[in-house]
Amino acid sequence: MNIITVKNYDTLSKMAANMIAAQVNKKPNSVLGFATGSSPLGTYKNLIEMCQKGLVDFSQVTTFNLDEYYGLSRENSQSYYYFMMENLFGHINLPKENIHIPNGKAADIEEECKNYEEQIKDANGVDLQLLGVGHNGHVGFNEPDDVFHNYTRLVKLTESTIEANKRFFESADDVPKTALSMGIKTIMMAREIVLVAGPDKADIINKLREESCTPEIPASILHYHQNCTIIFAENN
Repeated sequence: MNIITVKNYDTLSKMAANMIAAQVNKKPNSVLGFATGSSPLGTYKNLIEMCQKGLVDFSQVTTFNLDEYYGLSRENSQSYYYFMMENLFGHINLPKENIHIPNGKAADIEEECKNYEEQIKDANGVDLQLLGVGHNGHVGFNEPDDVFHNYTRLVKLTESTIEANKRFFESADDVPKTALSMGIKTIMMAREIVLVAGPDKADIINKLREESCTPEIPASILHYHQNCTIIFAENN
């Protein structure tokens, strides 16, 4: 795990976007893993600009997102499918049939999670996974726990995560209490991981520098990934 500290969020966003673009330019049919939340927004803005300038081509790329709220349809403006279409997918030349995001309205959630894992396996795994990190150290919706959970599953969100995400909803009561999330093992199987974190995540980044691996800080598992880069911006 390599932690790179940069001056500001713009530098972070350009660096992460360049890493993703380099992966796609090296392997046009790359499998990319994407995250939601505020941290990757700058990265996505840069990728859109690069694509529109002809600097990167997503026409052969396949994508898998980390998670989706349970109970929200893709048309819901708070769903992560909607988020990705608004902030990245709708603005680049990525075929819609190559987009994979867990279905939060699936009738059989256990089957949906199993199928999602199979789809990742059939794609020969993720080449590069982009991550954010929660203030409590969660990655995807893998919350602090006594054990690391391996595979895609339905998870119960912690109060701190609900509190952090309520800014996207009218109130905390409107935030879904459960979500479908890739598991830690699935994330760790990506051949490369890039985690982006802004200045508001300074405390958890310092913990990652200091703490050994513990499921109480899910992101600490990244210590054991052989090709993981954390980009931390000291300032906005």
